[in-house]
Amino acid sequence: MIFYFSGTGNSKWIASEVATYQNEKLISIAEEMVDLANSFQYSLEDSEMVGFVFPVYSWAPPAIVMEFIKKISFTNYNNQYIFFICSCGDEVGLTQKIMDEIVCKKEWSWKAGFSIIMPNNYVSLPGFDTDPKELEQKKLDDSAVEIKRINEILTNHTENCFECKKGNFAFFKSRIINPLFNKYQVTAKPFHATDDCISCELCEKHCPMHNVKVEGKPVWGDNCTSCLACYHICPRHAIHYGKATLKKHQYFHP
Repeated sequence: MIFYFSGTGNSKWIASEVATYQNEKLISIAEEMVDLANSFQYSLEDSEMVGFVFPVYSWAPPAIVMEFIKKISFTNYNNQYIFFICSCGDEVGLTQKIMDEIVCKKEWSWKAGFSIIMPNNYVSLPGFDTDPKELEQKKLDDSAVEIKRINEILTNHTENCFECKKGNFAFFKSRIINPLFNKYQVTAKPFHATDDCISCELCEKHCPMHNVKVEGKPVWGDNCTSCLACYHICPRHAIHYGKATLKKHQYFHP
């Protein structure tokens, strides 16, 4: 089974490619988390692999992914092949170490972990924007080659294979900046829609957390992960995050 979390589609594409190639079931972490009746227990077949696919938010796994991993348990666990793949615009900081820490009290451990560079989509702070179109296309082309290579590694059940692009100043980014990001930026309060909104409801449809309701214009609830799907999917560029996104661009995986 392949668990994934995705906002603008990069990680969903990766997860779909892996699930199809490995003939594994695809499961949305967001849908599992909003299901109030979910027991978070999953039964494994003897030969079944388990993957977690997610974007990197401010040089660490998204809080929702961390919370999901804390909650879940596997029945019939017998040292099955468990791995993670994270998508990032450039680098992942201490994501691999953080993923190790989150399972340190569980009975299972990672066999492999990878990062894949994908087009940038973070636009909510000064200095951050989507990639130029040429770079965006290059990242998409390169990622298609990379996911084929990773799928071959997964098929062989290669162990102790960790290929995560850590980058510079990883401790500062993941241990100092990321907690500040989670405290101050993971909120829907700055979101608003301008009069260009046409009430198409795409923002509501594509919010993985079902946190957006269109009532003439979109209204945001309190269960936001700051994935920015609502901003990037808007066909009129009518949704903004405060003033930070007014002159910025949009990206959604094709």
